[in-house]
Amino acid sequence: MSILSGILSLALILTGCDKSGEPASSSPAAADEKYTIAVVVKIVGIPFFNVFEDGVKRASSELGVNGYVTGPTEADPAQQVKIVEDLINSDVDAIVVVPNDATALEPVLGRARQKGIVVIANESPDQEGANADVEMIDNKKFAEAAAESLAKASGGSGGYVIYVGGLSVPLHNTWADIARDYLASNYPNLKEVTDRIPCGEDAELAYTRTRELLTTYPDLAGILGFGSLGPIGAAQALKERNLAGKVAVVGNVTPEMAAPYLKEGSITEGYLWNPADSGFASVFAAKHLLENKPINDIDIPGIGKPAITGNTLAFDATLVITADNALSLGF
Repeated sequence: MSILSGILSLALILTGCDKSGEPASSSPAAADEKYTIAVVVKIVGIPFFNVFEDGVKRASSELGVNGYVTGPTEADPAQQVKIVEDLINSDVDAIVVVPNDATALEPVLGRARQKGIVVIANESPDQEGANADVEMIDNKKFAEAAAESLAKASGGSGGYVIYVGGLSVPLHNTWADIARDYLASNYPNLKEVTDRIPCGEDAELAYTRTRELLTTYPDLAGILGFGSLGPIGAAQALKERNLAGKVAVVGNVTPEMAAPYLKEGSITEGYLWNPADSGFASVFAAKHLLENKPINDIDIPGIGKPAITGNTLAFDATLVITADNALSLGF
């Protein structure tokens, strides 16, 4: 090749043309470019979100996207907002977020949308700033079923308390409101003895709060725990006091972690869904919207078509977790 023809070839490459002067075809790297979908969970490193991450990884593999999980090391709304702010300034196509505080996230999610980033909320119905919200359960049915379980296990009378992950966690407090109202209407002899307690995402804190409650309310009949570590901490405190089976404990648990407590009776019954399905569905929804597909057309493999109200996609995949099935559920 002469020096002149070499220079001409280089010029054609730099201008994006082939030797005929037509635009050059896309490079293999560009053709294989994947959507980047960042998933911001409430807190990293706890069993629930470890299983949730399995679903994100499976979605990444099966859907051909670059999905990954990030989040704060404690359930801190400010840390979560900062993570989302950093993602806006990075090269992401979509953000999935499981809020610690729905209101605190509104401004930053709005900025993400303004930049053209698709935003999917999870466990946060009607989240301001989100294109859509993914729910794996019917929240009313879910909360009422847990409340009914608590009522039956406690004999329908006495004092009870509700644990939540935080007083600003949207879905936990929605469930708490539904459960409280259901119990007040159907079991008037069951009384909430104190304001709901924010300890559902920290087993050690739930353990401490339960010990305090047992001292203050020695006739406590039940604990309803929203947050996957609240019932675990409560069960540990009951076992220590030789009260396993004497105080009803019902709520969110991951099956394998809860199995020994269910077997000994320190946890009465668990209510959840498969967190891996939640992770998969959220990433699927993000990719669906990135491809400009109508939300009403969404049909998630292995999960199905959701009921759609506004921008909330709701499935009905509640799992009732018992001593008999806990070790067979696979997570």
